[in-house]
Amino acid sequence: MAERPKGVTNRPSAIDPFLDLIRLLRPQATLWGAIHASGRWAVGFRERHDLLFFRVDRGRCLLLESDKDPRQIGQGDFLLIHTIAPFVLASGRQVEPVDSETLVATTRSTTMRVGVGKTQPVTIRGGRFVFETANEELLVQLLPPLVHVALSETTSARILALLSMNEAENEARGPGSDFVVARLMELLLVELLRGEAVVAQPAKTGMLQGLADPATARALVAMHSDTAKSWTTSKLARLCGCSRSAFNLRFTRIVGIAPMRYLRNWRMAVAKDELRRGERSVAEIAFLIGFQSGGAFTRAFTRSVGSPPSSFAERHRATDNVAPS
Repeated sequence: MAERPKGVTNRPSAIDPFLDLIRLLRPQATLWGAIHASGRWAVGFRERHDLLFFRVDRGRCLLLESDKDPRQIGQGDFLLIHTIAPFVLASGRQVEPVDSETLVATTRSTTMRVGVGKTQPVTIRGGRFVFETANEELLVQLLPPLVHVALSETTSARILALLSMNEAENEARGPGSDFVVARLMELLLVELLRGEAVVAQPAKTGMLQGLADPATARALVAMHSDTAKSWTTSKLARLCGCSRSAFNLRFTRIVGIAPMRYLRNWRMAVAKDELRRGERSVAEIAFLIGFQSGGAFTRAFTRSVGSPPSSFAERHRATDNVAPS
């Protein structure tokens, strides 16, 4: 067995795997502006595979998605939308939408003014969350594509407070403002995603649903607390007090993937983050996530990601220095 590199220990215990995920994604937010609308109006958003958030400050609107029933969005409501498909915000179903990107490019302003008529004014503010590029795909695997938080829910007061603090910081910037805004938006995403609007969604799978179930939660915490341990489905099943087959079926049904595949994906996500940071060698990263040699890790990483660790690190350290558009 190869000797563990000096100074390398297992990752610190993860009290909450969800927060482990948030730390890995390192969310930041860009406020793109507002929609001021009245009368008959509709604004379309393209498929871009990013994460948009909206808050309805005044009035109400419909969220229109292909092959789905219209969703009523009321004053004070929040939306978090992963744009895996195009969607429309509108006053009604029979209005031809204006493309948001075309409108911004034409007016050279992120404040959109739309609508025919002056009745039923609506104000919507929003923006885009930006994540560390190395692991952004974890959103698709583990989090729902749409979160709708109604004003009546208890989380909304905290969300409103966080957004108000963020706006105040942006309007009167001072020393440390960038740090403050980043932390506020990270907290906002946590508040949105851990609310009942996510966890209680029927027929949905993912990490949050797994953390709501006692058996799968125990397994998730164990894997995140000691990523390098030689976990097997049998070991996790015993930890959760289930038979191997029952645990495997339960975990797969609730989380969406089998436990060993989840562990492999998480190990690769941690490895990608470490490679992007550039603070550890390939051998150190290998031991950090449970491989006994750098060579074994390199082969597994290449199979999973499509390129060896050194190439991945070089590519992502370069692209991470490019500001998101």
